[in-house]
Amino acid sequence: MIRVLIIDDSALIQSLLKEIITDAHDMEVVGCASDPYQAREMIKQLNPDVLTLDIEMPKMDGISFLKNLMRLRPMPVVMISTLTQQGAPITLEALELGAVDFVAKPTNNVRAQMQAYAGSVQQKVRTAAKANIRRHSSKTLAPVTVQKDQQFKLNHLVAIGASTGGTEAIKEVITRLPENFPAVVITQHIPPVFSQSFAIRMNNVCAMQVHEASDEQVIKAGNIYIAPGGEHLMVQRKGGKLVCRLSSSEPVNRHRPAVDVMFSSIVEQQLAKHTCALLLTGMGADGAKGLLQLKQAGAVTAAQDQASSVVWGMPKAAIELGAAQVTLSLAKSPQWLIEQAKK
Repeated sequence: MIRVLIIDDSALIQSLLKEIITDAHDMEVVGCASDPYQAREMIKQLNPDVLTLDIEMPKMDGISFLKNLMRLRPMPVVMISTLTQQGAPITLEALELGAVDFVAKPTNNVRAQMQAYAGSVQQKVRTAAKANIRRHSSKTLAPVTVQKDQQFKLNHLVAIGASTGGTEAIKEVITRLPENFPAVVITQHIPPVFSQSFAIRMNNVCAMQVHEASDEQVIKAGNIYIAPGGEHLMVQRKGGKLVCRLSSSEPVNRHRPAVDVMFSSIVEQQLAKHTCALLLTGMGADGAKGLLQLKQAGAVTAAQDQASSVVWGMPKAAIELGAAQVTLSLAKSPQWLIEQAKK
């Protein structure tokens, strides 16, 4: 049984989360804490496997508590976050500090909406229980050394897919790429409000320009395009240029955006021979079939290794399909992408 401690100052959210978690056959709630000080004592006494942690609480906010926890006793945490423009940057900070994932807390009709999320909450707790948790480090890795006059291939395209643990994995890769690097398209499983915050956050720390992709936006070297939450990102040829195409068609592998949709679009546009694709940490198998299609069509393909993945689901599925030509640690991925892109 997965032993869960709920940390939330709302008696209603505590009650609903307890109901959802105890409904699952493989998990139990070992306690509920109303603030981080109470939680600290309960963690010592109860030794839970997973915490659910509210961001906004009295006495100490969830972020301050998470910082201390990840420094002193790293363990799997699922954040309970408000799905709002204001809540997005704080939630992304929680993921940066080491939280595995987050669940959106509804702002109205709480009971009905929480019950609609029940399956997702249970799955995120299960995933967190198996996640590879690392002690938080505030160190940022230096950019990969590239000669100042280094030329990259014309028309080269880099495609990256990720899910759980992906926001930090993507950051570790793209912050180390030089400003004149070829165009990068990214699909990360993320809700609509959060993708814009994520793109802004990445633009502030990258040498390249980072955008939340918009429909028919021209794809150019030196730029990174992140799929908006709730819309598939595809690459299309248009008048001798490449453009981003967005679609709100049906979810694929239960996701929209889906990595498979982006990877498949590159194959359909006969761009695989000019593409280097990387599949990073994530739950499930989204991206594995698309990566195989890319490899078969002439792309260079890689998947993240188990040791450096928060959740080794998507990369493992790709490796088992024979879709990845190379298995890479996260730390080595930027250098590998740069080598593939050199003239």
